[in-house]
Order: sequence, then C-alpha cells, then structure tokens
Amino acid sequence: MFEVELYETEDGREPVVDFLNSLDHKMNAKMIGLLELLEEKGTELREPYSAALGDGIFELRCKLGSNITRVLYFFFFGKRIVVTNGFVKKTQKTPLSEIRTAKDRRKDWIRRHEPAIADERIKKSRR
Repeated sequence: MFEVELYETEDGREPVVDFLNSLDHKMNAKMIGLLELLEEKGTELREPYSAALGDGIFELRCKLGSNITRVLYFFFFGKRIVVTNGFVKKTQKTPLSEIRTAKDRRKDWIRRHEPAIADERIKKSRR
C-alpha cells in the first residue's frame, strides 16, 4: 500500500484540498475514490485512471458525465505519492502551466522534506 500525501505550501496553504473542496459533491466523491485506488495500486495503476505526463509527473483522470478533472502527482521513495495540484480539464492536452506547477511543487516538496526523510532512513538502518 502506498501513502498519498496532499501538497502543502511552506506557509500552510493546501491547494489540493482547496481544489477538491471546490468540486461539486459527486465529482469530489469520485476523485476521492480514485485517490484511494491510487493509494492501493500505486505504480500499478494505469490508463484509463492514470497516465504518465513525462519527467516523473503523472495525472489521475476523473470523468463524470462531460466534466473532466485531473490531479497531478509524483512518486517518492518509501511508497509515497505526493499530489501537487488539480484542475478542470477544458482542452485536449494537459496545460503546460499545470505541469510546470506540478514540477515546481515537487521541487519545493523535496527541498523541504528530503533531509527529514534521509534522517528517518538513517535511524531505521541503525535498528
């Protein structure tokens, strides 16, 4: 089982939570269900639910009627999945601005979390 974490900014804002809360009830429920499926399947989850966008960024695909939403995420050591951002899809291709946001947030998340994760690994290896 994987651990899904929703990205939080350095000042405590939670843009993914805000995005999920902005969705109507049915779309929110479906996206939460897909996040649970992602947590269960991890790297084994494939299309039509998930797709690689390149450079380690993936999208989780949610469709309800004619409405399409996506959340972007990346994998990190230790079976960790970090969801970086979400958007309502209105064009054929995933907007480059959303992919850039995912990459920027990944870089920020790693900068803030990698030292703590490295410390955790060292402690485990000494046991």
